[in-house]
Amino acid sequence: MHELSICQSMLKQINAIAQQHQADGVSKVTLRVGPLSGVEPQLLLQAFPLASAGTIASEATLVIESLPIRVRCRSCDKESEVTINKLTCRHCGDYQTQVISGDEMLLANLELSTND
Repeated sequence: MHELSICQSMLKQINAIAQQHQADGVSKVTLRVGPLSGVEPQLLLQAFPLASAGTIASEATLVIESLPIRVRCRSCDKESEVTINKLTCRHCGDYQTQVISGDEMLLANLELSTND
């Protein structure tokens, strides 16, 4: 389950951001995950409490937002939203497309808390 190591890496980034903003805790973490990212959102949700135990984000809620898959056609140069099993251009039907989104995992938002 590589989702645990992904959570651990993400928590290093979360900790650095929290320290930068002098936060005492993290209450919410929002991730945006594309279906082509190679990350299983359900496994991330299961791994996060294990990875965050004893960290500044131990009480945080993990929210995962799905990103659409978007491609750019190399024939007609138009962009379209497609499904995971059909990466063809929706405008001209060509299969010569380039994925421009849907393969990423982004730390989109943190809700930090302070004692002030």
